[in-house]
Amino acid sequence: MSAKRPSPAELAAGIRRGDARALSRAISLLEDGDPAGRELMAALQGEGARAYTVGVTGPPGAGKSTLISALIAEIRARGETVGVVSVDPTSPFSDGALLGDRIRMGEHFLDPGVFIRSMGSRGQAGGLAASSLQTLLLLGAAGKDVVFLETVGAGQGEVSVRSVVDLVLVVLMPGSGDSVQALKAGIMEIPDLIALNKRDLPGAEATAKELRAALAIGAEAPPPLLLCDSLRREGSAELWELIAARLEAAEADGSLARRREASLVGEVLAVASARAGRYLENAVGADPELQALLEEVAHGRLDPLSAAHDILRKVLQIDDEEGSHTR
Repeated sequence: MSAKRPSPAELAAGIRRGDARALSRAISLLEDGDPAGRELMAALQGEGARAYTVGVTGPPGAGKSTLISALIAEIRARGETVGVVSVDPTSPFSDGALLGDRIRMGEHFLDPGVFIRSMGSRGQAGGLAASSLQTLLLLGAAGKDVVFLETVGAGQGEVSVRSVVDLVLVVLMPGSGDSVQALKAGIMEIPDLIALNKRDLPGAEATAKELRAALAIGAEAPPPLLLCDSLRREGSAELWELIAARLEAAEADGSLARRREASLVGEVLAVASARAGRYLENAVGADPELQALLEEVAHGRLDPLSAAHDILRKVLQIDDEEGSHTR
């Protein structure tokens, strides 16, 4: 006989106690889009903003996970608790993901003061999972002092992380070309801090100098850049002290509150847009007339913009590209 599924109220109570099992079950509800997740988040309303949240992004191989592991050690040495959400790429063919939490941060896995969870991106753009922000809020409600959100690390377009965290740390490494290439990409427009990892590699100082010079162009206050070596735990204490100082300063001057307000508003629009998109796809799939419209496009007898206009008008009552509704 299967165990009784806990109610959202029971999960909320477990999360407030910091119960790891309740937290895991709650995150799964959000990932699966279970309607109970909405009731759970309503029960925890206002309780998730307790934790500082730090987004960690950068190109593959830069050492994001190892650096997070080093920062966890620093934070735990100060007696604070930590949550980690690692977003892993999901296969577009199998919907499976390599969830590497135990592999990458294994030294902390048995620490009761550390909660680590991997999530599949499930095709979500920007290097995040669709429920990333809600998961951060759950970890805050569970009493974690600091929560890290590690992006997929599959490219330089992972700028969405800035919209869901309190501070963005971009991790780069010398010698691979990624650091220089990143200067031309949007990822260099989002960091609050930059860590140049693997500082023992040849060219580290030269890369740091080049990055600092590029960041200073047109910037009133370019983000600080620190060299570190996460494997040897060199520079991780200084990095965490700088992260903590910037978070505390943002909290003191009110900019942290404003950033969080913008994140929550953006999340409302993102969730609504995603659900509207699914509704639109389902409506088109169930309507023979609209399916015939797509066939016309596929065979070159109708242009895509006209077809999109007709679909939006019929399904969502949107009459033009500006989004006005028919009456």
